[in-house]
Amino acid sequence: MAWNHWRWENPGIKPDLEDADLSEADLSEINLREANMSRVDLRNAQLNEADLSGAVLIEAILNGVDFTNANLYGADLSGAIAWHANFSRANLEEANLSKSRLFFANLSGIDLSGVDFSGADLSIANLNRTILIETNFNKATLRGCKVYGISAWGLKLDEANQSDLIITRRDEPKITVDNLEVAQFIYLLLHSQKIRYVIDTIAKKAVLILGSFKEERKSVLDTIRDELRKQDYLPIVFDFDGPASRDTAETISTLAHLSRFIIADITEPRSVPAELAHVVEKLPSVAVQPLMLSSDYEYELFKHIKRYPWVLPVYLYDSQEMLLANLKEHVIDPAEAKARELIPPAVNR
Repeated sequence: MAWNHWRWENPGIKPDLEDADLSEADLSEINLREANMSRVDLRNAQLNEADLSGAVLIEAILNGVDFTNANLYGADLSGAIAWHANFSRANLEEANLSKSRLFFANLSGIDLSGVDFSGADLSIANLNRTILIETNFNKATLRGCKVYGISAWGLKLDEANQSDLIITRRDEPKITVDNLEVAQFIYLLLHSQKIRYVIDTIAKKAVLILGSFKEERKSVLDTIRDELRKQDYLPIVFDFDGPASRDTAETISTLAHLSRFIIADITEPRSVPAELAHVVEKLPSVAVQPLMLSSDYEYELFKHIKRYPWVLPVYLYDSQEMLLANLKEHVIDPAEAKARELIPPAVNR
């Protein structure tokens, strides 16, 4: 191709095609690397396997363009209009598609990790099987998108419109959800018996164990955990002896929401800090069974916590041996009874 040969001979020249009319043109395999194509009209053009890396396509008209296998690495498509454009197998790494209009665009099967779609309108776009890692959808419109088979992690979705996302294949009954991050989970939940079993197991059997289990007290943790396993529960341990972070309260709250009941060893005043108070106040449906070495004393904050009716009386134990001997009768069974009292009958079954 004469154009590509000219580009090869003149690598320092960046073509200026601003406002050009290239509609219907066959530009397959063309080298438009770093070209200025702002506001260019490319309606129904063929750009399959074209090199548009670093190109500026700000406010370009890209309706019906075929970008199959095109290289759009680092391209700036902000404000572009790309109705029914086909980006199948295109490279959009580090591309800027902010405020673009991608109605009915085909983006299926490509890696959109880190792509900036902030403020873009992707209504009815095909995102099936796309990889979405840290993709920016802030203030984007994702109404009616096809999202079957997506891999979504760490998305930016502030103020995004995520309505009517289609999570099923074309040959399956249409099922829609309104949250991109949970779409893949909902599909798995519907189609995987193992996933449903895991969710059911967590809802019925998970027990959150809170405490400060330093080296000399690890045996207490082991005792509680082993007995719970014997009773067919699923113990989840949060050890306050580890480093704290600003996410601690949120993590404990998340685990508490998944738990049937909580066992909190409040031995030592600093063992179960204010995070427990937050959980107790916010989760009246989760029973809390506190326990403590009889030689210790209740910290001041706990005196406020224990007034809630879903917090059982503190079980005092003199030794690990005493705890083991009485764990089922004085800790697990009362907590289970309170859980049954708090949890609706349909969930208990």
